[in-house]
Amino acid sequence: MTTRLNGAAAHQHGGEKRVIGNVLRGSIGNLIEWYDWYAYAAFTTYFAKSFFPTSDTTAAFLGSAAVFAVGFLMRPLGGWMLGRFADRFGRRRALVLSVTLMAGGSLLIAVTPSYHTIGIAAPILLLTARLIQGLSVGGEYSTSATYLSEVATPGKRGFYSSFQYVTLYGGQLLALGLQLVLQALLTEQQLTAWGWRIAFGVGTVAALTVMWLRRGMDESESYTREAGAETTAERGTLRALAKYPKEIALVVGLTLGGTVGFYTFATYSQKFLENTAHIPRRQVTVVLFCAILVAAILQPLAGRLSDRIGRRPLLLFFGIGGTLLTVPLMTVMGSTRNPVGAFFLVLAGLVIVAGYTSINAIVKAELFPTKIRALGVGLPYALTVAIFGGTAELIAQALKSAGHEPVFFWYVAGCVLVSLIVYGTMRETSKSSELAEQREEQPAKR
Repeated sequence: MTTRLNGAAAHQHGGEKRVIGNVLRGSIGNLIEWYDWYAYAAFTTYFAKSFFPTSDTTAAFLGSAAVFAVGFLMRPLGGWMLGRFADRFGRRRALVLSVTLMAGGSLLIAVTPSYHTIGIAAPILLLTARLIQGLSVGGEYSTSATYLSEVATPGKRGFYSSFQYVTLYGGQLLALGLQLVLQALLTEQQLTAWGWRIAFGVGTVAALTVMWLRRGMDESESYTREAGAETTAERGTLRALAKYPKEIALVVGLTLGGTVGFYTFATYSQKFLENTAHIPRRQVTVVLFCAILVAAILQPLAGRLSDRIGRRPLLLFFGIGGTLLTVPLMTVMGSTRNPVGAFFLVLAGLVIVAGYTSINAIVKAELFPTKIRALGVGLPYALTVAIFGGTAELIAQALKSAGHEPVFFWYVAGCVLVSLIVYGTMRETSKSSELAEQREEQPAKR
């Protein structure tokens, strides 16, 4: 009896170790993907005038923000192409392909000459690189969210899937951390002239390394079982996805407020503190680095909490907090001159957004069956992010340029309010999940 118990415990322990290993392998690539994506946002203040020469800082930022937004337009295409690829040919192959595309985009940015050297070709090449990166990130989100949810232990799916945003924030931290190092080693003139290229060179090498590592990943057992049993040609197709209109609408509603809130506090706040609050650039980098570090630590804590109390309470926390507090937080942030105060204001926004970021991947994955999960998670999400998340900074910069910056604060709060309505009416996905393993492995009630 004791021997059997010890054997079962060892088997369970071994299974948990394998889950952890799969999560780590799935997450490390996500980390580098998002480093490459956010290096653009982090180093915009240095390379903006290299591609958009102008004496007006806001105008230069507006040009680079437009390219940032256009890059998001490729995310739906990436979500469709790589989501379909992942549903038909496997999560691992799609993850290898996505990081390969990211490496190509980062390399192109690193080596593209400035506007003063090749003229209009410079912003065109920058745009091309950003489109490639958008394609990569669009596929990365759907496939990594699906992979992490499928390899996670039932009852701990919220915890393990939250590492998608741990690594997402981690990628941003790497970008900001490298920026701090380069700011310490190089002068402002050197960073503006050529130092920013180092960030994209590092990203290229890291992405190529991850491409090699991902080739040795285990395939998701959920996909393996589905691929063995499912013979229909509809797997991973838009025709199959169209059979889930309610779930598609839920993904859009779930994402709308979350993506606008996330990009407002996690990326736009860097330009906002520099260009509106007039806090020195290096101090802003430290503020954002520290706030995002705390936010990254919060993700698995919030994910684990969702395993205990459900997903909806966390979503409602974000919806209510974002609706009521975005305008006052942004208003005070714009007038502060104290870096410590700015840190707590940005952190407050990120704590609120954590109610969405920590569990959004698992909630979406729980809505769809295995045969259509990657496409179902990726395409409607990417469309929503492209339309609302990718344009958040562009709208903010345009309103500032027009002299109506506070309108943006109300825009963000309004987007969160729409999602709050969805959160208040949706079902609790953790109790009625479409994840096949959860149905098969969930212990019977006594």
